[in-house]
Amino acid sequence: MTHPAPEPESRTLLNEITGAGAGDGGLDEQLTEALARACTVLEVDTATVLRHEPRWQHLVAVAAVGIEEEVYQGVRVPVGEGFAGTVAARREPFVIDRVDETTVRNSLLWQRGLHTMLGVPMLDGPDLIGVLHVGSVRPRRFTTTDIETLRLLADRLAATIRSEVLRQDQAATIALQRSLLPGTLPEFEGLGLAARYVPGADARLGGDWYDLFQLPGNRIGIVMGDVSGHGLDAAVVMGRLRSALRAYALDCDDPAEVLGKLNRKANHFEHGVMATVAYGVLDAGYERLSLSLAGHLPPVVVSPGGPAQLVPAPPDPPIGLTTEAARRRSTVVELPPGTVAVFYTDGLVERRDRPVDDGMRQLAGLVRAEDPERACARIMAEMVGFRPAQDDVALVVLHRRAAADPR
Repeated sequence: MTHPAPEPESRTLLNEITGAGAGDGGLDEQLTEALARACTVLEVDTATVLRHEPRWQHLVAVAAVGIEEEVYQGVRVPVGEGFAGTVAARREPFVIDRVDETTVRNSLLWQRGLHTMLGVPMLDGPDLIGVLHVGSVRPRRFTTTDIETLRLLADRLAATIRSEVLRQDQAATIALQRSLLPGTLPEFEGLGLAARYVPGADARLGGDWYDLFQLPGNRIGIVMGDVSGHGLDAAVVMGRLRSALRAYALDCDDPAEVLGKLNRKANHFEHGVMATVAYGVLDAGYERLSLSLAGHLPPVVVSPGGPAQLVPAPPDPPIGLTTEAARRRSTVVELPPGTVAVFYTDGLVERRDRPVDDGMRQLAGLVRAEDPERACARIMAEMVGFRPAQDDVALVVLHRRAAADPR
């Protein structure tokens, strides 16, 4: 949406609102101070910012002056309903001169005695960030200058909110992923393990994860997964899928059955979510790996004296992609002493300038029967090198040690 060039008077009023005295505190303080000055400059009695929650298509009051109870009571307005919801749906300024149950959804507004209200959308490019509205208990006419000033303020506050939300989301995502990804790998006698996790070049952490855990009967579970999307939402979904998979792994021996239950859970509780997952179970002697793939790329396996190869496991549908209870399949892979297996996400092998199959073949050509930490370092050096990864990279290397290997 384009707007005409702002009038000089509107710019002057905006500078009065956002100029000297602007707060350097947190987001809540900055918004409250700006709204207080807006009430003074525009000669109104109330001002409120409602933030858009895209997932739920709701507006939530996050800052208010003159009607602070909107925030205290957690006012929530569906997009398209009531006064603020109409502003959000139309994405253009809107004025009403009657405030009652026929024009607004929030009863606090008419209980406050407001007579006239002006609302404008808060936009950051094509994205709806929220709605800013002001109200007067006296009948009044909002001029073109008033409307333009409030629109300019809405643009300024939208940029502030977007920047702060991105910062908060990134911090929360980092903290969440650190709590869910293994800080140190578990130790199992006769098995060597090494791993890497690197966020993509834009530093927007996503839903890549790996997991290793002991199962009843001295078996070991190995997971490599990738939730579509980036940011906090993807990391939260990743955490829920990780916990669910662990629970199902305790009840089911067959990896295909575990992923089938995970898919059913995702379809019922995680609408719109899609994830690829590789789940393998090592038997008690580490002689065999039972593996099931939910749309995930196959591991690479190499035994001493033999060539590395991609495990010929059939790829079943990703988690959440289909509601059909399709039969999922498990493949058994023999692991002679000294064998190395490499699990990874697509960020390791996929590039914009080449097919993913080429990257998988390159990876297979690098895998050797060697110490897993050395293998991790060499694979990352060759596959990532000096260039930032375009997408998140997760890598796990396991090594079934030969009997003569003291480590």
